[in-house]
Amino acid sequence: MEDAPAPEADTPPIPVAQHDPRAEHDPRAEHDPRAERGTRGARRTTVLIASAAALGVLAGAVTGYAIQYDREPTPLAPLAQQNLADPPPKAPDERTTATSVNAHRWHKSEGDLVQLLVDAPGGAKVRQKRDVPVDEFAGTFFKTPGRGLESLLRNKVRRVAQLEYEVDGTVFVDVTLIQFRDRSGADTFQHHHTVYQAKDDHADNDGVEVPGVPADFARAWVFSKPLEEPGYLPLYLASAVGRRADVAMFVAYRDHKKKVSQSDIVDLAKRQMERL
Repeated sequence: MEDAPAPEADTPPIPVAQHDPRAEHDPRAEHDPRAERGTRGARRTTVLIASAAALGVLAGAVTGYAIQYDREPTPLAPLAQQNLADPPPKAPDERTTATSVNAHRWHKSEGDLVQLLVDAPGGAKVRQKRDVPVDEFAGTFFKTPGRGLESLLRNKVRRVAQLEYEVDGTVFVDVTLIQFRDRSGADTFQHHHTVYQAKDDHADNDGVEVPGVPADFARAWVFSKPLEEPGYLPLYLASAVGRRADVAMFVAYRDHKKKVSQSDIVDLAKRQMERL
C-alpha cells in the first residue's frame, strides 16, 4: 500500500531578495545642496554676531571718549608747599671748590681719603694717620717692593691713606685704604689678597664674612698659627680685606701676647667698610 502524499504547507515560501545593481551607487547620496546651504548660513550668523559685538565695543569707547572730552578738567590737589624758593646763585670766590660746585655729583671718596679712615679706639696711641706716597706704601707692604709697585701702577693706583695705632704696647694695627682710578683696579687688589691670605703660609683658613657686607666684598681671617722666629716672642696675626667701589681696604692686626679675637678683627673691618 502506497503512502499518501504529504499535504502542502499553509505558509507561503519566503521570497528571496533580488540584487539590484542600481542600489550600489546613488550619485544623489554623495552631494546634498540643502546640507551645504545650512552650513554656510550658520557661519554667516556667527560672523554677523561677532561683528556686531565688536562694533558695540567700539561705539561704547567712542561715546565714553566724547563724554570725557566735553567735560571740564578736574583740578589737581594743591601742593603742601607752594612757591618753593630756590637758593639764589652765588658768584664763585676763594672758598669755591670743585666739591661745592658739583655737590650733587660728588662721591665722598673724591674728598680727603684720610677722612674715610676709621677712628682709632679709645686709649689707643695713634702713630700716624695720613696720606702715604704709593712708593713708600709698596716698600713696606710687599715682600718684593719693586714688583708690588709695578702691580699697583699697572692697575692704575691713585692714592693711599693709612692709619697706624697701638694699644698698651702689645697690639699694633694698620688700616690702609688704596684708591684706584676705576673699580677694576680695586677689584684686582681685593681678589689677589683674598686668595693670598687663605694660603698655608698665611692664615691657613678660609676666613669669615664681615657682617653687613656682601660676601664677595669683604673677608676677615685669624691666623691659625702664630708667627715664630728664633729670639722673638710669638706674634699672633689677623687680617681683613675688602672693597667698596674703587677703594680697597687692607687691615693688618698684630698681638704680641695672645691670639687675636675673631670679633676684634671682624668689628674693625665692619666699621671701616661702613665709613666707605
